[in-house]
Amino acid sequence: MNAPSPCCGSHAAAAPKARDPVCGMMVDPATTPHHAEHAGVRYHFCSAGCRGKFLADPDKYLTPRGSDPVEPPPPGTMYICPMDPEIRQDHPGTCPICGMALEPELPAAGHDDNPELRDFSRRFWWTLPLSLAVFALAMGGMFVHGLSPRLRNGIEFALATPVVLWAGWPFLQRCVQSLRSGRYNMWTLIGIGVGTAYVYSVVATLMPQAFPDAFRRDGRVEVYFEAAAVIVSLTLLGQLLELRARAKTSQAIRDLLGLAPKTARRMREDGGEEDIELSRVQVGDRLRVRPGETVPVDGEVLEGRSHVDESMLTGEPMPVAKQAGDAVIGATMNGNGALLIRAGKVGAQTMLAQIVQLVAQAQRSRAPMQRLADKVAYGFVLAVLGAALLTFLAWGLFGPEPSWTFAVVNAVSVLIIACPCALGLATPMSIMVASGRAAKTGVLFRDAEAIENLRRIDTLIVDKTGTLTEGRPGFRSETAADGFAEDEVLRLAASLDQGSEHPLATAIVAEARRRGLALESAGDFESDTGIGVRGRIGGQRVAVGNSALMREAGIDIAPLQSRADALRDDGASVVFVAADGTLAGLIAVADAIKPDARDTLDALRHEGLHVVMASGDGIATAQAVARELGIDEVHGEVRPQDKIALVRRLQAQGHKVAMAGDGINDAPALAGADVGIAMGTGTDVAMSSAQVTLLRGDLGGIVRARRLSQATVANMKQNLAFAFLYNALGVPIAAGVLYPFGGPMLSPMIAAVAMSLSSVSVVSNALRLGRVKL
Repeated sequence: MNAPSPCCGSHAAAAPKARDPVCGMMVDPATTPHHAEHAGVRYHFCSAGCRGKFLADPDKYLTPRGSDPVEPPPPGTMYICPMDPEIRQDHPGTCPICGMALEPELPAAGHDDNPELRDFSRRFWWTLPLSLAVFALAMGGMFVHGLSPRLRNGIEFALATPVVLWAGWPFLQRCVQSLRSGRYNMWTLIGIGVGTAYVYSVVATLMPQAFPDAFRRDGRVEVYFEAAAVIVSLTLLGQLLELRARAKTSQAIRDLLGLAPKTARRMREDGGEEDIELSRVQVGDRLRVRPGETVPVDGEVLEGRSHVDESMLTGEPMPVAKQAGDAVIGATMNGNGALLIRAGKVGAQTMLAQIVQLVAQAQRSRAPMQRLADKVAYGFVLAVLGAALLTFLAWGLFGPEPSWTFAVVNAVSVLIIACPCALGLATPMSIMVASGRAAKTGVLFRDAEAIENLRRIDTLIVDKTGTLTEGRPGFRSETAADGFAEDEVLRLAASLDQGSEHPLATAIVAEARRRGLALESAGDFESDTGIGVRGRIGGQRVAVGNSALMREAGIDIAPLQSRADALRDDGASVVFVAADGTLAGLIAVADAIKPDARDTLDALRHEGLHVVMASGDGIATAQAVARELGIDEVHGEVRPQDKIALVRRLQAQGHKVAMAGDGINDAPALAGADVGIAMGTGTDVAMSSAQVTLLRGDLGGIVRARRLSQATVANMKQNLAFAFLYNALGVPIAAGVLYPFGGPMLSPMIAAVAMSLSSVSVVSNALRLGRVKL
């Protein structure tokens, strides 16, 4: 890129204004003389120091220098605080209450750019070498004896200053914001800790003569640049991990929005067809849906017959037959038939859009785990500041000479020993170790809130398809009519079904091949969409399908009617087989229950959990599975909005509710539950909406995750106790309370050692979680 040149009037007149997403400032090229051209494209640079750039195109957004422009959020996007949803504004920024970065209320499809994540990444990686260098220099011991005290302090000052004043600038700003608003939080502690260590060290470097000889070692006043720099780097690292975890929340919505096709094929009045953007579809438009395409919007079938896979929204594993007059749902997958539909609901009225809104509302209703730490920090900060001020006045007014020098040093010691390293590490370290331990057992936690809340769960809502069952049709049994053998019934059906793509046919063919039956090629093959298939196998005229196909072919199914009804009551789908006009038998296909489901549910009930099934399947099928698994509360034929309504009703009754599911239809309930648990074998949207993912899709992971939750919360409480114990003992000593009684007066150097020991204790205790028995 060419060097920036003074802005000319013609350039300024053509360029639009924009808001920098990093600093929030409005960039006006007419008054900002920072622009350059590259390959015929004009860029404008933010003058606020965040080094953002604006591509001179109203459809593009500011991005860090050197990266590609990204698409902006849609017009009118509102930004809210995930902790305090009442904070809303029309541009990025930080929450004035808790200091967290605001995030879009409803992300756009494909828009996953996070300005704060990019900014913090840049600050972290550019200054990490400086933090490591100043730490190594401070701890070098014998390797730095050759340096004069002034030179050594000067080098540490030069290394630490960019880390504190540039990389740590956002934290210092948030600290000042919290002090101005009176809403003290973790940023208050971090800002005071970093600022105190840095300012004290700067004074010690520039005016060492102000300190008494008691605070010198080897002719040098101890400085704490390494503490300030390392705190900034560790805080940045923690923020990067948190921002990436929070990004997964909006990823669920982006995945949902990505399910809808970008275009639809509209029929014109003259009989022709045209592809239009989905946003241009209007109610009443006639749309062509070809085989294998996604249904663009909710509507009604006008012409054609096909099977539509609606499992992504309903949870039903079997494709649903569609013909004229039937309703179709947008974002579902059409099968092997062509359909002509009339658009009934478009835009925000479609079922997919409503599910997106439900997920967004449920996600905004949660408060992160850090709320408790911030409440504790409020009182802690006041206590520390009060102790430091009291120490300063007591030593300055009543202490030995030089009294005010002792006052400054002791007050600094109080602030340094109360630096929030241990408090800040208390919960994150436990979470990091617990998350790693869980991953080894096939459980992924999305955030700390899930680990904290899972132990409190007393009610578990489980989806059926894909959660309690395998989620795909599987062969169950065959029944032969008089005069036919069971293997022959299966062989005839499988031979004919080789030409069908229906999931039931796939299950039948798979079972026949598993048994090693000799299958024949079918002749005169015909497929009647929605009812079955016909053809000729080895000279016999064979029909395989439902009772409607049998009636059409004149086949009497009465001899096996009672058996078919019993199988349906037990949750199976029934396929009749006829040969040469005679009923040969029937085959039952069902979604098999997972092998570990019964044992896992028994273990959960033993721990006091009430298990509820909520399934989109028919009530008979759901009750059949529930009976086999010992579940006494069953809800069948439930829609996505019914599932989240069930979650909220139980929550209103005072229950702590977990939801376990694997489909897109489960996403709102997964997001709205106190803890959402997704099967790793399910959809990406379900996993993005949930806080816990079971990688292997085994329900036993719920038991392991809950036990780990209990151990982790206990560990976090122990860590917080360590942190406050060190402060309770160290702050009075640092204030010099024991000095009049012959006790020691704690120097800032010893205060820093005590601070480090508290952090070591916290880390060591957290590491024990890696060995906890699950």
